[in-house]
Amino acid sequence: MDIETAPNKGYFWGTFEQNISHDQIEESSYILCWSAKWYGKPKMYGASAEKLPAVDVLRPIHGLLDKADIVVHFNGTKFDIPILNREFVKHLFLPPSPYKQIDLYRVVKRAFRFESNKLAYITVALGLQGKIGHEGFKLWVDCMAGVKKAWRNMRAYNQNDVVILEPLYDRLRPWITRHPTVIAEKEGLSCPKCGASEVQSRGKLITSVKVYNRFQCQRCGGWFRSNIGQKFHGKEYGVNIAS
Repeated sequence: MDIETAPNKGYFWGTFEQNISHDQIEESSYILCWSAKWYGKPKMYGASAEKLPAVDVLRPIHGLLDKADIVVHFNGTKFDIPILNREFVKHLFLPPSPYKQIDLYRVVKRAFRFESNKLAYITVALGLQGKIGHEGFKLWVDCMAGVKKAWRNMRAYNQNDVVILEPLYDRLRPWITRHPTVIAEKEGLSCPKCGASEVQSRGKLITSVKVYNRFQCQRCGGWFRSNIGQKFHGKEYGVNIAS
């Protein structure tokens, strides 16, 4: 999922090192549009403030979040989700049912050192479909002014960000630590990241107190360990240390 927001409108005297007070804000930011899709499904959901009141823009995304077990976004932990929550509470929505979040921005920042952590750069650097170009800040201003072409471009831009997140998620999934498990009532050994049964035993994971069987998924490439470990005595296993 992804959202686009209008900027705050206000009054200020300069552009450098300004401390803008809340009473200088004429109009607060709001959600221009949002787009979302279920993983592996082609249908795109969305709504915009072009013709709908805020409550009607929010109602369907609140419903999707209420159904979701896991939500994938890019920098949504600090941006999209808190803004949605702000709009929900302002318009008297109750919290949607709890869900896990996978923030691909945090994955990129933690696991790699790219020249830039922006979505536009990461997708191209990995050989994936990139973001749609646009005219810059003017696109947001034109949407707020009701320009129809700007709204079409904004919705296309927003939807494309959701489209490109899916292959990026597939590429980054084996690198995601503490990935929420996707296994639900499935018999046999399966990858907790993608649910695949094609897993290979790959040695042991040794902690300070226990030893676990270690596995690698042959579909997504992710690593995981068995849930039950044996007590570690320190003598039975050799430990390789890289220096």
